[in-house]
Amino acid sequence: MRLLVAFAVIIFISFSHVSPVFAESNPSTIDITTPATKSALASKSLLLDISPIGQGKLVAVGQHGHILLSSDGEQWQQANVPVQVTLTSVYFLNDQLGWAVGHDATILHSQDGGLNWQVQQYIPSLQKPLLDIYFKNAQQGIAVGAYGQVFRSNDGGTHWTAEFHQEFLLADDIEYLTELKAEDEVAYLDEISFILPHFNGLVQAGDTLYLLGEIGLLAKSNDFGLTWQQFEGFYQGSFFSLAQTKSRHILVAGLRGHVFRGINDGSQWDEISTATTALLNDIVFAKDERIFILGNNGMLLVSSDDGQSFSAHPQQDGRTLIAGVWFKGKLIAVSDIGIKVLEIPKG
Repeated sequence: MRLLVAFAVIIFISFSHVSPVFAESNPSTIDITTPATKSALASKSLLLDISPIGQGKLVAVGQHGHILLSSDGEQWQQANVPVQVTLTSVYFLNDQLGWAVGHDATILHSQDGGLNWQVQQYIPSLQKPLLDIYFKNAQQGIAVGAYGQVFRSNDGGTHWTAEFHQEFLLADDIEYLTELKAEDEVAYLDEISFILPHFNGLVQAGDTLYLLGEIGLLAKSNDFGLTWQQFEGFYQGSFFSLAQTKSRHILVAGLRGHVFRGINDGSQWDEISTATTALLNDIVFAKDERIFILGNNGMLLVSSDDGQSFSAHPQQDGRTLIAGVWFKGKLIAVSDIGIKVLEIPKG
């Protein structure tokens, strides 16, 4: 039975009201980590996220602790990384300050534009991945992941605090956990560590922070994730990407080719036909009016009407397109075979 040190004080939860619960987590539960190995093939290995650093550089992260940097999207330099865990997401606040997350609840930080990274949190005992991270300024950040993991920092990541957001529990779950806690606190701790759905991503749009996850989870927060308001369920599958269009409508994409467009601040959701059942991973905006959605099996969807309709343009090699970015007039993606510059339709 895996007892989670980071959530140890969850036993003090009161179910009489909805509020997050805080528990201090160790920045590192192990003194020595194994640095990522430098490899000439790193840019051709499994990569899981790609993001801009300022206006002139890209960063990509993936398996074996690989973090890669490029100023042209073609030549890639491997950064100095202190761990070999799989990294799932990366975010840069500006051209110097960045954070990456991954397996074993790992959080890394760079202060020099991604060349060198330091461990801020590493908890292999959790055996759970973090899946996304976002900082709204140099001090305040949130990381989320599998089984409802949430970690918050108010000092640039020097310290991280675990939160349990019981507002995502069903009423039956609250009753069940209350009874279990009274009967067996050890079993309660184990159960509460896995009862929440996976939190797949965070997206800031204006003053609103969005959270998306499995089992149709889609929520918004106006207090930087201290409390969440869920949208009424309109789809029971997982969501993997969310973006706000130029006309301020919301697009969400997920399992089996599902894309929904939210209008009036998400009070109404319309399903958009995509003519595909491929899992959709990421939404990318070009500098013009085009919107791209990247998916499994090489699926590339393209819209030129603010997401009201999409046409399918699958890539010939059929490789999984995991995340992408529009950079210097090119659509650059990461995949199971590394970096790809995608073929996109003219116009």
